[in-house]
Amino acid sequence: MFLLMTLLLLLNIPSSLVREEKFPCFEQINPRVHKDGDLLIGGFFPLFLMAVKKFTGAEHPHKACNPHQWLHKNYQQVLALMFAVEEINRDRWLLPNTTLGFHIYNTYHSDARTLESSLRWLSGQDPTIPNYSCQRLDKSMAVVGGATSVLSVQIGTLLELYRIPQLSYGPFDPALRDKAQFPSFYQMAPQDSFLHLGIVKLLLHFGWTWVGLIVTDDMRGEEFLWDMGEELRRNKACVAFTEKIPVSERCHAESQVEFMPRIMASTAMVIIIHGDTDSLMILRYSQPPFYGIWKVWIITSHWDVTMRPFGHYNYPFYGSLIFSHQTSEIPGFKPFLRTVTPIKYPGDIFLNSFWVSAFECPDVPTKLEQEDCSLNASLEMLPLYYFDMTMSSLSYLLYNAVYAVAWALHEMIHARAEMGSMRDEGDLVPQPWQIHSYLRNISFNNTAGDQVVSDEEKNPVAKYDIVNFGALSNDEEVLVKVGHFVPQSLLGQDFTICEKKLYKKRIDLKTLQAVCTENCGFGLRKIALEGQPVCCFDCAQCPEGEISNQKGMDNCVKCPEDQYPNREKDQCLPKVVTFLSVQEPLGWTLTCMALSFSLLTVFILIVFVKHQDTPIVKANNRVLSYILLISLIFCFLCSLLFIGRPTTATCFLQQTIFGIVFTMAISSILAKTIMVVLAFKATRPGSRMRMWMQPKVSNFLVFLCSVIQVILCGIWLGTSPPFLGADTHSEPGHIIIECKEGSAIAFYCVLGYMGILALGSFMVAFLVRNLPDTFNEAKLITFSMLVFCSVWISFLPTYQSSKGKAMVAVEVFAILASSAGLLGCIFIPKCYVILLRPERNTLEWLRNKADSRSRNLTLEALPRA
Repeated sequence: MFLLMTLLLLLNIPSSLVREEKFPCFEQINPRVHKDGDLLIGGFFPLFLMAVKKFTGAEHPHKACNPHQWLHKNYQQVLALMFAVEEINRDRWLLPNTTLGFHIYNTYHSDARTLESSLRWLSGQDPTIPNYSCQRLDKSMAVVGGATSVLSVQIGTLLELYRIPQLSYGPFDPALRDKAQFPSFYQMAPQDSFLHLGIVKLLLHFGWTWVGLIVTDDMRGEEFLWDMGEELRRNKACVAFTEKIPVSERCHAESQVEFMPRIMASTAMVIIIHGDTDSLMILRYSQPPFYGIWKVWIITSHWDVTMRPFGHYNYPFYGSLIFSHQTSEIPGFKPFLRTVTPIKYPGDIFLNSFWVSAFECPDVPTKLEQEDCSLNASLEMLPLYYFDMTMSSLSYLLYNAVYAVAWALHEMIHARAEMGSMRDEGDLVPQPWQIHSYLRNISFNNTAGDQVVSDEEKNPVAKYDIVNFGALSNDEEVLVKVGHFVPQSLLGQDFTICEKKLYKKRIDLKTLQAVCTENCGFGLRKIALEGQPVCCFDCAQCPEGEISNQKGMDNCVKCPEDQYPNREKDQCLPKVVTFLSVQEPLGWTLTCMALSFSLLTVFILIVFVKHQDTPIVKANNRVLSYILLISLIFCFLCSLLFIGRPTTATCFLQQTIFGIVFTMAISSILAKTIMVVLAFKATRPGSRMRMWMQPKVSNFLVFLCSVIQVILCGIWLGTSPPFLGADTHSEPGHIIIECKEGSAIAFYCVLGYMGILALGSFMVAFLVRNLPDTFNEAKLITFSMLVFCSVWISFLPTYQSSKGKAMVAVEVFAILASSAGLLGCIFIPKCYVILLRPERNTLEWLRNKADSRSRNLTLEALPRA
């Protein structure tokens, strides 16, 4: 009695539940199938499902009766145990002179029924009497069960009191590895450590980034949820919602009403399901009555999506992708299944009940043999959702678990034989606790050639087949292998999928868009939304100079320097190399202007040379006029250095030649202006200014000013000379080949020096503009310097704001305009007199004009009446 109360406290089950002899809500059948043998293995299988029913609220959920239904496909696990036991018994080497038997029990997803089945196995009869066995000889060696972690814990808590080995064929649960809490527990399933990586690879393959997660509300589900969430974030995918399913079926009614509607209402088109068959059957009961919204379900191997309660359809799950454990085909298993009938195993009441339910036979055992479903039926005739002729991963692990027990017994019997410890008949029956030392280190190859180990630390990581669930044209459901995921294999070989085999009848996985926001198109980039997951974003045009040549780019990329974005900003095009060419209209116009003005200047020089002895040419120092005209010719011609494809040589010559010849021209004008001032000063009696009127003085002044500019240009070329460069930004789609100034300070020093000379010339000419003389050039020089200064003052801001070819064109135009201003203002009026009014270019006309000016001055000096 004390042990009974201890068990009740440990399992937290009311004593009234244990005292009840009948459970009106559950099927009242003998829960055991027995096959005798020298040693026995217990098998616990979830063969029935408690259907969910809606409560009105008046009754207590624990008291309400729910109907049960067969989980038909789980019966393959029973047959796998029977097949393994029969195969071991036929093997005379593995367990010689020893036969294995088994006890098979049904385990409902219920604490009370699980405890009842465990107590029946321990006591050997009904009613159960804890800590007492009615069997003459205790031959029970181990328990194979635990299709779910919950069942493993429920059974293991009781069996651990007797140190009975429990081998679980259910999904690997890290929580059950704790040997301090579960020292007698062995997990046969491989570890699912990399399952989340395979699922993410599948998502990335199809471009699905907006998914829902459904997990069981336990530590195994929490661990998967954490791993999956981290991997999704690492790959910029997001979880739209998370649903947790209670592992206790008593809570299903509370979740049923709102569970599936929330999933179907979500914008996520891909749902990842992680759990086991018992806990996830709630999805079956929560299916809506209509299926207007189709989802893609990615299912882990421990939930058989094809299994469903009677009357439920699988339409919403067509197209599902299942990560199924890779298993090898066990030789002889399919032929064994084809021979299974109630006639072959008349004592198996589970088989009788299964046969009646699956083939819809009359539930009268005496009539089974008279019906066609019994005589001619075979498990091969059943549809996929009732029975699968291919061994499931759970059945495969259960088969290995039975063999693990057999190998452990083999090692123990062999060790005893060597020690000579078998003295009497009683020593032939080992105790369950004695197997542990052999079971912990067992390692063998099964009949399929796969290695099996019972040490959980040595368990390999799982390999997965990716299976697609669908239906044929005749509505026959099928599972088709479409790929695989093999962790820790070579990169590129770990994940494969064949899209040609995918189910397309109701939903096309290749074209499905499972995203929160559709990827930004070409030429667009993502803009994060505040408070939203990274998968939800807006799209914006790429900035200037950048492109996005892929969909869904977070940031645009800049084009290389020699390329530019097209109008759509989705690709970079090679830039066209350009410069101020003679062949384009602007270059051609400037070239024509330069040549025309230079020819005009040559013509004027010829005119001046031809009429060099005339008064108008001799006035104001004809040598300076010649120097000025020659300088202007070179000024016009130097503009041609700026037109055409630049080279290193032209870059050296452009600014220096321009600076020197313009300095010579302005120096000549300055010398002319000074000579005018000196000429009037020298006319005074006794003036010493006559000595400065010599031509050598004016020539030296021009030379000195020019030498200073030459020195400045030399310093410029010696320190930071102009160089050949490329402007890739001024004009879209073009690379402008141009000459860079090198030192901007030196460039502006050259311009500034010319500006000082021009300003000096302008000021002196302005002061002497009204001096009386027939051929006084002061007025002409004043106007020429005004034009010159206006052009270059306007040039500076325009030059600074211009780029590329426009900058070059501005400088060429400034050179031509200022040179033309000098030429026009100073020499055109003189050419007019020389060519068109030659009578004014004589000494007689000059004397008459001088006498007339004298008389006018005399009359002005007389007192007025």
